[in-house]
Amino acid sequence: MAPITVTPWRLVLPEAMKAELFAHLFPGDNDEHGAIILAGVCQTDRGLKLVARELHLAIDGKDYVPGRHGYRMLKGEFIQSRILRARDLKLAYLAIHNHGGTTSVGFSSDDFASHERGYPSLVDISRGLPVGALVFARSAVAGDLWFEDKQRAPLKEAIVLGQRRELLYPSPLKTTQVRRLEFDRQSRLFGDAGQELLRSLRIGIIGLGGAGSILAELLGRLGIGEFVLADPDRAEVANLPRLIAARRMDAIIDWLPRGLRTRFARYKVEMAARNIRRANPSARIVALQANFLEPDVAKQLVDCDYLFLAADTMGARLLFNAIVHQHGVPGVQVGAKVPVSPSGEVGDVFCVARKVTPGHGCLWCNGLINPSRLQDEAVSDEARRGYAYVADPQVAAPSVITLNAIACSHAADDFLFQVTGLKNQDAQQDWFRWNSRKGTAGYDGPRRDLECLECSSVDDSRLGRGDFFPLPTRAK
Repeated sequence: MAPITVTPWRLVLPEAMKAELFAHLFPGDNDEHGAIILAGVCQTDRGLKLVARELHLAIDGKDYVPGRHGYRMLKGEFIQSRILRARDLKLAYLAIHNHGGTTSVGFSSDDFASHERGYPSLVDISRGLPVGALVFARSAVAGDLWFEDKQRAPLKEAIVLGQRRELLYPSPLKTTQVRRLEFDRQSRLFGDAGQELLRSLRIGIIGLGGAGSILAELLGRLGIGEFVLADPDRAEVANLPRLIAARRMDAIIDWLPRGLRTRFARYKVEMAARNIRRANPSARIVALQANFLEPDVAKQLVDCDYLFLAADTMGARLLFNAIVHQHGVPGVQVGAKVPVSPSGEVGDVFCVARKVTPGHGCLWCNGLINPSRLQDEAVSDEARRGYAYVADPQVAAPSVITLNAIACSHAADDFLFQVTGLKNQDAQQDWFRWNSRKGTAGYDGPRRDLECLECSSVDDSRLGRGDFFPLPTRAK
């Protein structure tokens, strides 16, 4: 195990887990209660992130008892079984209790003394994995995380993933809000604080073709501050009608000799980055001219705040689905389908926006990752051509910009209202589907398989496992 860098850290907490925890901590008796969270460990260029995987509630009087040095404490037997489980699953251990108050909270001197007595030993038992504590008020949380050699670091923020993205801090943040004239009209909807929030986000777009190109344009114009773009392809003449602000010379350079005219076509990520900078010159952009399935590319997307999947291979769906659940990154898959039979008959033409977040079903549960096609995609391009697969995803299918625009607009709008906290708590969560021939909009309710190895909490699943569980990337 690589040494863990000691930095102020973030905690990602699914909405359903927070609701269960708060019902336990704040039942209305104004007393103190306890619990333990086991969380996956993710080390990124933005510092340490823990992804809550398991919640263990301590029963008052049995697991949470009068303390020897403070008011109450978790009983040794309750701690022992959880720290050993954390060690075996390579998870961080977080002991939890609550205090009074609402928007500010902190550990007492008794709390810190307890940490100093117990946590160095627990770090040894966990074999170097982080061990620490959280203390909650109703709208605040503070954390104290311990590492090897008695190093420790405070919690920076907790991110609650749900219908609305909620941020919790030890105390209200003191921020300086700068009004930017170019965003004045939209910031009248969510305020300068909302605009600053958008500027602070890192967004990943996987696939910068017809759909990804539109997403880059929309998100750039919303004022997103940081982008990670991944697509290995160059523009082709047949792509130009669907790529935003594309020029003929992006795909073909007429003054070059005939055999070289398409050789130096522009990468699609370069074109998307150009559009984003035109809309928002201060945006920071990482444009990866490489396949999302490459381990080094996937690694740069695991700490995004939100992912947009606009590539339609089964491998990309599988990896996107894995990052959402393993690293606690919400996302949405967008796509369109235009079925045309060999005789030219047009079937149902539709587009979809499927939001995927921990706790709400996944692409695997819903049969949207086809194992046979996964196997086909593992075959080399040369072999694929030799076998002439009927369902070859590289065979050009009909594609229309208006369909892509409907799916992408819905996905970007849903993202905007989720991250700015404007979405109603009872808003529609099912997956959006637009049928162009019927002129109907509908929603597909995602199914949850309670034994799913991708998104459920069964022991062997990847849910919340962080860095110490393999991602389904392409083998080197």
